Amino acid sequence: MQAEAQDQTTAFASAGPLAGVRVIDLTNVIMGPTATHMLADLGADVIKVEAPEGDSFRHYRPARGPGMGGNFLHLNRNKRSVRLDLKRAEARAALDRLIAGADVFVHAMRPDAVARLGYAYERVRGLNPGIVYCGAYGFGADGPYAHKAAYDDLIQAGSGLAALRSAADGAPAYLPTVLCDKIAGQAIACAILAALYQRRSGGGGQAVEVPMFETMVEFNFVEHMVGYAFAPPLGPPGFNRVLSPRRKPYRTRDGYACILPYSDRNWRDFFVHTGRLDFVDDPRFAPLAVRVQNIEILYALVEEEAVKRTTADWVAFCDSVSIPCMPVLGLEDLPEDPHLKAVGFWGEAEHPSEGRYRTMRRPANFSGSRFRIRRHAPRHGEHTAEVLAEAGLDRAAIAALTEAPPVPPPAERAATAPLETAP
Repeated sequence: MQAEAQDQTTAFASAGPLAGVRVIDLTNVIMGPTATHMLADLGADVIKVEAPEGDSFRHYRPARGPGMGGNFLHLNRNKRSVRLDLKRAEARAALDRLIAGADVFVHAMRPDAVARLGYAYERVRGLNPGIVYCGAYGFGADGPYAHKAAYDDLIQAGSGLAALRSAADGAPAYLPTVLCDKIAGQAIACAILAALYQRRSGGGGQAVEVPMFETMVEFNFVEHMVGYAFAPPLGPPGFNRVLSPRRKPYRTRDGYACILPYSDRNWRDFFVHTGRLDFVDDPRFAPLAVRVQNIEILYALVEEEAVKRTTADWVAFCDSVSIPCMPVLGLEDLPEDPHLKAVGFWGEAEHPSEGRYRTMRRPANFSGSRFRIRRHAPRHGEHTAEVLAEAGLDRAAIAALTEAPPVPPPAERAATAPLETAP
């Protein structure tokens, strides 16, 4: 009995905390695949169901082989790819078989589109009453925006995120990252895990809705509720310290750095180090609640002083007195960052068709299981026959579904398609 328990522990350590969970993934591009990427890295068996043309994110360049772009390699590792043309009745019948043996079904289509395809919750529940069904939508299904397309830029604009840049730059601006897709992807993964836990506790299967718009509005208001949290409001939404145009990386003698005194002790040490002793006992700057009201003066002081020393000087001083400080690192700097190297964040692997490539490990560490790449990002439809055989289809049925050649993406899509997810 003890040996059996030890064998089980070893199996979980090798496979991950979600070993044994099967996910049917009908998402593409970034938002949904971010969620299933997290689940796959945690050990789930994620079956990526792709149309004949494949996930459009496959076709972004540069790439060594067709449909295997660099971004796709990371976001879709530890998944299996099944190519199914869901316009065909026999392909939908095959998907039904996959759903019947799954724990999770996740899609990123608008409610009317998924219903037309035949995979609204009521029908999927009929195939598998215990399934966790997740609709990753752009907007909540009960609101007037439910039928709008949703891209990251659109949600940055509509959720208040783009407008937050107005305080600093005088005009709205998009962040140069698809933040909404990635935050929503994490919210999707979290919701699926919660539903799986409830099912394990006896709650049964259920439908889960994760709308990107509402997710980002809640995300943005975490610190910006302030006086607006009260009814009636004690003030407008907006956290002054975060909205300050002087809240920015500061120019040093040889670069830029984040220099962020925060506590009373931090500011006292900063004043002494810079020779601004007149600030030490100024009642405008202590305690924290008072200091926040006068933060513009302090940010101006940091900006004035930062340029007098090198970035290395600032990091050395701040680290010595526990003032938060980091140099501004570019994307090209991070592969050589000593901390990321020390924790083993970066690695390399050998893809069976694409050759050597760079990898990033899952940031979360579990003492009971080890992260590993169980499967490299799949080629389009690579596991179709394998997965359909597991679902009980015979050779003839599998051959009928796999005999059609892959549909190449239009050249213009490969060059210009947007990075965002369109639910």
